[in-house]
Amino acid sequence: MELRKIHYVGMVLGLLIIGLSFLIYGREGFFFVIGLGIIIGISPFMFTFIGEARINQQKEEMFLEFARNLVESVKTGTPISKSIVNMRDKPYGVLSVHVRKLANQISLGIPLNEALKVFARDVESKSISRVLTLIGQAERAGGDIGEILENVAGAVSMSDKLKKERKSAISSLVVQGYIIFFVFMIIILIMQFKIIPMLSGIAEVSEIGIAGIQAGSSTGAEEISSSFLYLLVIQGFFSGLVIGKLAEGSVKAGIKHSFSLVLLSFMISAIAGFLFG
Repeated sequence: MELRKIHYVGMVLGLLIIGLSFLIYGREGFFFVIGLGIIIGISPFMFTFIGEARINQQKEEMFLEFARNLVESVKTGTPISKSIVNMRDKPYGVLSVHVRKLANQISLGIPLNEALKVFARDVESKSISRVLTLIGQAERAGGDIGEILENVAGAVSMSDKLKKERKSAISSLVVQGYIIFFVFMIIILIMQFKIIPMLSGIAEVSEIGIAGIQAGSSTGAEEISSSFLYLLVIQGFFSGLVIGKLAEGSVKAGIKHSFSLVLLSFMISAIAGFLFG
């Protein structure tokens, strides 16, 4: 991930908020402000990560269309290099700029295998790179390039179909994961703002150390509140990773879910504290 201006701005703002939080050290909300600073600091990186993942998915979808068109052109008897040049101006969304560059390189006389390597490096997709490597090796080895391309396009299409079917099949599990987290959050908030204060009230009227309990109740309440917030954040982070693993088969893909759940934890905890604290 290339660092951009927005990343530096986020880091500076995050560090500034964390630094200012020490002005209220020992007071209620201290840990919440630190958490807010951390979230603001990493938000630009998370949005960039999510955006790049979405673009990468679009590239894979457009590459499937590109491969199909290439197969159709080669099947008519047009050489693969000439087919790519002829497809230069066709719309392929986020992949269009890379297809035009590939066609321009071939037009300048750069060998197809070398041009495909540059294409794979620019696209930055492992699945596309594997397919392009196969196409380059097939073209260099000779044989029926049309049949080879058709088999490659079929494999890419099948892989894309299986991904969509898998995603559709487990979408209910993703929804269940979010529901379970929100139920957990509701239980924690009820304990924090209803049950714990109720138990504290019962303790204050008991016969054991009324004055001592009253003196330490404020600090104890703040520590409990912070502990509940930590619990929500930890639960949200790991729940997101699990959801990503189930939905897309990758823990890395769960980072966006973790970020969403952690952000919701802070926001809902802050709102609940304002309304019921």
